[in-house]
Amino acid sequence: MQRRHDPTFYFATMRLPAEVRPAVHAVYAYVRRADQLVDGPDRASDPAARRAQLNDLEAELNAGLAGEGSRESCVTALVDAGARHDLPLSELGVYMDSMRVDCGPVRMATREDLERYMNGSAAAVGRIMAPLLGAPGASESFARLGVAFQLTNFIRDVHEDWALDRLYLPGVSEEQIANRRPTPDFKAALAQEVQRARKLFSDSAPALKAVAPRIRPGIRMASSVYVRVLDRVERLDYDVLRRRADLAPWEAGLALLQAATAGAVPAQRSGSHSLP
Repeated sequence: MQRRHDPTFYFATMRLPAEVRPAVHAVYAYVRRADQLVDGPDRASDPAARRAQLNDLEAELNAGLAGEGSRESCVTALVDAGARHDLPLSELGVYMDSMRVDCGPVRMATREDLERYMNGSAAAVGRIMAPLLGAPGASESFARLGVAFQLTNFIRDVHEDWALDRLYLPGVSEEQIANRRPTPDFKAALAQEVQRARKLFSDSAPALKAVAPRIRPGIRMASSVYVRVLDRVERLDYDVLRRRADLAPWEAGLALLQAATAGAVPAQRSGSHSLP
């Protein structure tokens, strides 16, 4: 679950008013159910069977939204939450499209393919969560923040994803990953993705300002840790094939402490280049 969905909302929702927490749990129960069908330990061995199970779950949601009821408890709770809080549950259509992509080998040939995937797998959940975080007008900022987290994961986990037969980053070849030798082309591709992620973090700043002050520290902390993962990738000279870009415990602790006492997270280092 954490691999696919950014931690912002997990940290933030711990400080949410009690009246919206059941709705938050309902949203995550549904997306977790879909996630387990794709990547859970008891998933179907056949990709077609996994897609069929996702189709069945989506059909249950559509039936619930149409007032026909559902056999799935997570769907019943989600439909109730959507009605109570005016949630844009139609976003779950593109979310399920992205989950179906992950049922088989993944090869993102173009940036448009990747952006379409992340719009479903990350941005859609951000848009749904924005009203529950008390910021319905900042839904696109939360969408960008979700994509920033997921893109950072993809940068850090290139080799691990390839071992799962998934290659998310266009411009990175299977041969480069298999050889575990970061060529100049590989480094250039990752450098561009790092800058894209930094810009997404920067562009999502309105999300932090839109939520209540008591929710901000959680969002700031999660953002701070992930921005420092990007810093770590740069310090490794983009060699994420032989070394993981994880933070040392002291680095993560320092990031959390600084975020807890700061008013903003530095999304870009001084001297960062703009994207082409």
